[in-house]
Amino acid sequence: MELLPIAQLVVSILLIILILLQERSSGLSGILGSSEGSIYQTRRGLEKFIFGSTIVLAIAFAALALADLLL
Repeated sequence: MELLPIAQLVVSILLIILILLQERSSGLSGILGSSEGSIYQTRRGLEKFIFGSTIVLAIAFAALALADLLL
């Protein structure tokens, strides 16, 4: 049994979970141009960890997909 497809599956599920956990700050208010949606906030604590983990998992998923394509 190959490990690459299993790793891709695990990383993709974790990536989906992390994306769904992120706050939706740019909903309809961002589309309609409300001044309330244009407030910049820094990420702190768990939100910063989720954001960083999402980036790392996205890069890992892309690397696994490329490795699967080449191997």
